[in-house]
Amino acid sequence: MSVETLEVAMHSRFRSLRTLAAVLVLAAPAGVVATAPAASASADSRAATLVPTPPMGFNDWNAFGCEVDEELIRETADKMVASGLAAAGYEYVNIDDCWSQKSRDADGRLVPDPVKFPNGIAGIADYIHGKGLKLGIYGDAGTLTCAGYPGSLGHEELDARTWAEWGVDYLKYDNCNNQSDGSQADYIRRYTAMRQALDQAGRPIVYSICEWGSSRPWEWARGVGDLWRTTGDISDNWESLRSIIAQNAPLYPYAGPGHWNDPDMLEIGNGGMTDTEYRTHMSTWAMMAAPLIIGTDLRTASAQTLAILGNRDIIAIDQDPLGRQATVVSDRDGLMVLDKPLAGGDHAIALYNSTDHLATVGVAAADTGLDPARGYRLKDVWTGRTAEAATTIEAAVPAHGTVVYRVRARQSHESVPPAVTVDATLPTVVPGADSTAALTTTVTDRGAQPLQRVRVTVEAPAGWVVAPTGADRRPRLGTDQALKTTWTVRAPDDTAAGDHPLTVTAHYRWGRRTTTTSSVLVATVVTPPPAGRRALSKVLAYSTANGLGPVELDQSNGGAGIGDGNLITIGGRYFNRGIGTAAPSEIVYYLGGDCTRLVTQAGVDDEAPASDPATFTVYADDTVAATSGPVSSGAAPVTLDADLTGVRWLRLVTSGTAGTRTDWADPVLTCGDAGPGDPVLPLRQTIFSFEDGTDGFTIANPGTGGAVTQSPTFHTDGTSGLRVETPVPGNWFGAPVPASLDLSGRSGLAFDMRTEDVGSVGEIAVQVGDAMTWCQAGRWAWTNPHSSRTVTESFDDIECPSGVTLDVSQIRVVWIFLNTGGVVHIDHVRAE
Repeated sequence: MSVETLEVAMHSRFRSLRTLAAVLVLAAPAGVVATAPAASASADSRAATLVPTPPMGFNDWNAFGCEVDEELIRETADKMVASGLAAAGYEYVNIDDCWSQKSRDADGRLVPDPVKFPNGIAGIADYIHGKGLKLGIYGDAGTLTCAGYPGSLGHEELDARTWAEWGVDYLKYDNCNNQSDGSQADYIRRYTAMRQALDQAGRPIVYSICEWGSSRPWEWARGVGDLWRTTGDISDNWESLRSIIAQNAPLYPYAGPGHWNDPDMLEIGNGGMTDTEYRTHMSTWAMMAAPLIIGTDLRTASAQTLAILGNRDIIAIDQDPLGRQATVVSDRDGLMVLDKPLAGGDHAIALYNSTDHLATVGVAAADTGLDPARGYRLKDVWTGRTAEAATTIEAAVPAHGTVVYRVRARQSHESVPPAVTVDATLPTVVPGADSTAALTTTVTDRGAQPLQRVRVTVEAPAGWVVAPTGADRRPRLGTDQALKTTWTVRAPDDTAAGDHPLTVTAHYRWGRRTTTTSSVLVATVVTPPPAGRRALSKVLAYSTANGLGPVELDQSNGGAGIGDGNLITIGGRYFNRGIGTAAPSEIVYYLGGDCTRLVTQAGVDDEAPASDPATFTVYADDTVAATSGPVSSGAAPVTLDADLTGVRWLRLVTSGTAGTRTDWADPVLTCGDAGPGDPVLPLRQTIFSFEDGTDGFTIANPGTGGAVTQSPTFHTDGTSGLRVETPVPGNWFGAPVPASLDLSGRSGLAFDMRTEDVGSVGEIAVQVGDAMTWCQAGRWAWTNPHSSRTVTESFDDIECPSGVTLDVSQIRVVWIFLNTGGVVHIDHVRAE
């Protein structure tokens, strides 16, 4: 393939998703304190006039990545109007990264890609404005955008004028390739420069600061930006959503008209979560007075997606003119209560359950901002049902769910149903006739009226047996009284591991009416891991508890966000398999007596302060099977070897100073008749390990620059890796694969990387067949300076030109893209 042809391939239409760019953030050096210029009265007035309520609209990035063009933006605007979303308040149609050419023109101006935007940005702005909507654009407070297009650092005035001349109404201003020293002062300087440029541009433009919460912008950005990201990038999965809610909810003192906390765009409709989780997404964003920026393909959105996005009652809470972000009333054991005062005296009360099981979430009305009253009228904004509560606002909330009530204090009785809570608890279910689990159901009257003729029923999956062992009915329940019933539950022998729903229903009369209230309980069925030697990070845990953020798989625990760690590093040694935790932590696995051994390395991650030791303990049921004693930061990893013969439950526990980063590195679980010589699953196939040199790695485009040398500085396989000098625009580095290589049966490619003083993008492409056809993942990951990670790509996501099918047995060359003009170390290019 010629250089010219390859360069066309490099910059082709292939999709480029920024999966973790924003969660690997720069921390300010210890002792550095920066203050922002105080927000002036005129700045507050300008912002409050421009965005008196959180902005609402659409952004193409979450669903399309770099595949943005004029047709997409036009069709999206059309759908926003036709679907009623525009009438519901969604007004901004925002173009994200990859809209421009790779170079500025002779006058230094940004140039729209003429293929993607044949009528330019001004042309699409005219179309959007003609629809009664507004247009947004994307820029970056660095030398390059996250996808490698021209950034605005040093070009602020010219770019602001350009956008204003084109008719832009909204600017999302990102933070990649920022050349920053990591200090808060530098962040303030860079983002204030664009603020000043926008003020001089002659057009009101909403300014969305997107620096990922790196420098605590809620402390300084009021008067600089109109909204500011408080977290890393959201992903379309539950762990990401839960993490972001936990980070953004406590920031309620910093939000208000014209200055909004932004926990990132909406993933609703992209398919990675359930409708229950998507309703939680919409509910918590509304309660947190967050911008509602749709991130799905509206042209093909389902009726359910449009119903969630277009719910007028929940939008009204987000857009309430009082402009208050909800206060966190309580946050315990994964259950959170949020209270948002509304104009006119109502309150929105959200009952959020982040746990993996049905749970009762409630609050005494006296503990909220509600006025004292004889009762409270509750309207469920998702079901539309109304009820009356006496003194407690409560609901049985499904796992990962949120109930939102619009609440009004009432001084007189209303003829509405009493609020009734139906809760249930069930421990883990092990299938089989000789195994039973104890179900407990609780029906509570939270209304001002008594319930009559109360009885409880349970509907289970086919073949399950559920029988009461206590009273399942009562003639009368008064206010705050409860009926508790116990049951035995048996699941058939062939029941699959996973979640199985049971519906618990309370039947009752109130006044002269007969009605029901139901809750769905999800029963968790566990079965032993399959036979073999298996990386424990690939075995589903029954439960996890962690001292900081989520437990991380195959990376360290970097902080409160998901996926914000580095490669596990203990005593200077890198591991690309393992489990990253933060003390105190506990991970539980069900073994069912079918496993025999666990061998793991254990140690404090090099990210941890040197003064914080930790202890690692492996429990076989309730017996200590192996323990490390205190292990300090910087020490070599300790090997733990635990006999698990006949053990039903495995627990991995770390203890020490709260937040100390604790790693289980290369943990291997042996089950069934597997022996120590069996391979560790899932299998890996090494392609390049750089033990004998550079393995033939070369540069795809020599004119762009770059160099490679073997180096012992960074390695995750063997004793050597590859040191790569990368040019600012980036280059592809790679080599032909061994002639005998057949990757059939593998799911994708991966490599490990570590940056030095400058961060880098990592991306994968291949050439296949005799024609050496270029097929590109287009799914790249940004890694910040002095950070490390594994870059992975599924074969399913590697796209070839039309008419070409990716045959993994015919891969001839593997390429890795790196950029930004710094040194990057890579190792262990492999198939998994």
